[in-house]
Parts: sequence; structure tokens; C-alpha cells
Amino acid sequence: MANNGKRDYYEVLGVTRTATEVEIKSAYRKLAMTYHPDRNPNNPDAEDKFKELTEAYAILADAEKRSLYDRFGHAGVGNAGGPAGFDPAIFQDFGDIFGEFFGFGDLFGGGGGRRRSRAQRGADLREDLNLEFDEAFFGVEKQVKVRRHEACDACHGSGAAAGKAPVQCQTCNGRGQVRYQQGFFSIARTCPTCQGAGSVITDPCPKCKGEGRLLRERTVETKVPAGVEDGTRIRFSGLGEAGAFGGPAGDLYVVLHVKEHAFFEREGNDLYCVVPVSFPQVALGTEIMVTT
Repeated sequence: MANNGKRDYYEVLGVTRTATEVEIKSAYRKLAMTYHPDRNPNNPDAEDKFKELTEAYAILADAEKRSLYDRFGHAGVGNAGGPAGFDPAIFQDFGDIFGEFFGFGDLFGGGGGRRRSRAQRGADLREDLNLEFDEAFFGVEKQVKVRRHEACDACHGSGAAAGKAPVQCQTCNGRGQVRYQQGFFSIARTCPTCQGAGSVITDPCPKCKGEGRLLRERTVETKVPAGVEDGTRIRFSGLGEAGAFGGPAGDLYVVLHVKEHAFFEREGNDLYCVVPVSFPQVALGTEIMVTT
């Protein structure tokens, strides 16, 4: 069914005319996440597709409008998908649909949304440590050198110069979001100036250039317990990359790589070796010296 060049709403969402409310919502959620403008900043066609999807959902998610559409097609709903017929209640569940992807639930509503914290957790780090066979079996202490970003000691990770503090972002007025009008509804997006923090640094720390972190090398004393196996990971909590803007540090993982032994083989906590013997030794018995 088509009218004025519009595609059938069921076809737009990829559902049958007998689809349930749950199926319609699920189909819209999947497609909207694929074509949302924030996920396709360089694809103008995605924005048109997203508006088409949302218009279809606005009709099919409303029982009364869906009934009219089923009976009379696009002529039955007229401008119901536009400003005059737009019902904000239809989008009260959009927070569930988009919240986990965009960090706020008020994507289409009239509120200011939820400001995202500027603090960010640091990334985890991995370092590889090679061990001799006997070191892994009996245990050993090793030193591991790690290059990592640490919190700037001048600004204590804030990124701002001494005596200064971040100021309210003028682009979003401290909300962390800006709104764009797209068709018959507005969409909130993360503020491009403050990246959702609601504030910006105007006087950056001269030591870290406003990053709040500095790259340094440190030595980590690593105690390898006896009996570790190849591929074992030792975790050092908080010794990964420092968090940005006061966020918590990540973790450091030291991955152990055990070299093979020329004579012994290991199975669990047991050692095995293969010793060649001659037929007379087998027949008469003998003693064999095994180096341990």
C-alpha cells in the first residue's frame, strides 16, 4: 500500500500486518539503532531512513492510528505522523530503546536529558612475561617495566590549571546535550563541544596540556607463584592506564609464557620424562640416573 510516494509502514519496519506490539517495537529498535544519525554522521541517507522508520512506528505503535491505517491506508492517518497528530506518549518507551546506546533516556522528550560524567575509567594494560620451565614450576619474582599514563601530579587529574576549574559549556548550557530538529520531532545528541560533560576547560594545566594524565614508565614487582601454567594472567588492580578527568585507573594484566623443557614434560602438577633403555636393561633390570 502506498500513497504520495510513501512506502507501506509495515514494509518500512519489515513486519507483517498481523505483527504484535512487541514485534513492532523490536523491529523498530533494531532498525533505528542501525540508521540513527549519530551512528551514521557521514551518511545523509541514513537520516532519511531513520525519519521514515520513526514515522512508521509512530502510527503502528498507536492502536487507534494503526486501526485507521489498516482500514484506509495513509489517507486514514493523514498528518497523524506529523506535528498535528504527534502524540508524545507514543515515545515514552524510547528511553528503554535508546538509553543503553546513548547514555540517556530522554532522547525525544522535552527535558534536558542526563549529563554524562566527564570522568572516564582508564584502559586496561597487558604485559607479557617469559618464564623458564623451572621458574614456573618453583615460583619466582620478576620485575616488569610498564609504560602507562598516570594522573598528572600538578592538577591531580582534573586537566585544569592550578586554582582554576572547568566552566559551564556554552554550546549546551551545561546540559551535556544539544537538540536538533529532524522532521516532526527533535533529537538530543551528545554535545560536540564538551562531549557530554556539561563543562569545558578554558585554562588547561601547563604540565599535562589539559589531558589530566602524563606518560611514565614504572617497574612492577611481579611475584609468580609456584606451579603456574602457560597463559596464566596475573592481575594488578589499578595499575593500568590512569582514568581521564579524575576517573578510576584500569587494571594491569601480566600474561605468563612458560618455555618448554628439554627433558621434562608437565601434566598439571606432575612432571614426566621419557628415558630410552636397551632390551638387556629391560630384561635384567637396571638403575637410571634422572637429573632433577
